[in-house]
Amino acid sequence: MDAPQDAREDSRIAIIGLGYVGLPLGLAFRDAGLDVVGYEADPARLRMLRDGQSPLDDVSDNRLSDALAGGLRINSPGDDGLAEADAIFICVSTPVTADNEPDLRPVLAAVDYVAGFLRRGQLVVLQSTTWPGTTAGPVRDGLEKSGLLAGRDFGLAYAPERVNPGDRISFTAAIPRLVGGFTREDGERTAALLRKLGGEVRELSSADAAELAKLHENVFRNVNIALANELALLCERMGLDVWEVIGAAASKPFGFMAFWPGPGVGGHCIPVDPYYLSWRARQVGVSERFVELAADVNESMPNHVADLVARALEQRGSGMAGARIGVIGAAFKPNVRDARNSPAAAAIARLASLGAEVRYHDPHVPTLTDRAGVTRESVALDDLLASSDAIVVAVRHAAIDWQALYERAPLVVDTVNSSDGMTIRQGQVLRLGAGWS
Repeated sequence: MDAPQDAREDSRIAIIGLGYVGLPLGLAFRDAGLDVVGYEADPARLRMLRDGQSPLDDVSDNRLSDALAGGLRINSPGDDGLAEADAIFICVSTPVTADNEPDLRPVLAAVDYVAGFLRRGQLVVLQSTTWPGTTAGPVRDGLEKSGLLAGRDFGLAYAPERVNPGDRISFTAAIPRLVGGFTREDGERTAALLRKLGGEVRELSSADAAELAKLHENVFRNVNIALANELALLCERMGLDVWEVIGAAASKPFGFMAFWPGPGVGGHCIPVDPYYLSWRARQVGVSERFVELAADVNESMPNHVADLVARALEQRGSGMAGARIGVIGAAFKPNVRDARNSPAAAAIARLASLGAEVRYHDPHVPTLTDRAGVTRESVALDDLLASSDAIVVAVRHAAIDWQALYERAPLVVDTVNSSDGMTIRQGQVLRLGAGWS
């Protein structure tokens, strides 16, 4: 058996999956002077990357082009080079099934691919968010189909991504990295490699512990957003303003962190991770009722948005059937082009199912497929304002002139407090968690 590879020798890096996690990681390793090859299975994304066109808001075309000119290689699966890597990072999606159970097919497909090239001395690191036990369980099992053993013939570890799309700080050394190895030596080797990127690296006792830490930090957000959404529903019934209430509570300098209500949760992690945690808990005989309830609350918010639209139209003496509804924002959060699991997509589908004619405007998202599978194109904001009976604000993008919108919109359902500080007309705006303004 070959001697275990010293982390100081890990200079050739392979990245499986060049999305919002893998591409910035590859660029960071390249900036640190390491040799990097990335693998992307999606043909359209592969073409973009090879042409120097970044698919991410947080990576400029210039930065990608400079990296390509500097030696960054971008391959499709099956191209040569994986066996030459010292360390292989798996950065693929971890969605849920239609029944809200973990769907590890992208991870296991990547594992099967790696196993076909795996050699002694390599290090394999999973970065995808997943349930505790994935790295030491199905990932290890898949890699050992190569005939090599984890912890003896090759290294294995989990080092979760901590990316916040739209926040470039989250791609830098300012954010500590977590590492849990299959063995202590695997963890130490992975930590030494990640320290080449700069910043703090915290070593945990196991891959399972690192996997659970990652789930906990994301589920923490989901649970607290659910609490804010329930508070918004309560304030609507009590005639109070949830934005005032939470803002006042946030003046306390200790023991409180402000989370805000909205039309739901979206993105790559927050709507998905509660189901990974609750599924794993059931496997060991524990019911995560609080986590599951929070997920239910957040999933219900797009329907509540549709209810608010119906209420606003009724106030004007009309109904949902045939109403022309314009939705502002399709991304899952402000100032990004990412519309994965967007609550706006769910709200649009709900409004359309109730008979409304729905169009949307988003300066970052040119096309959107709603939860019913219907694809729409973004329309010009002027056209949307001129032809809509009511406007629903689902995302507060900085690129939109909000005062101009409120000057022209006849009726607005504001789910993100975009009307705060705006000059509005009496009875023009129905705010989530606050009522009429």
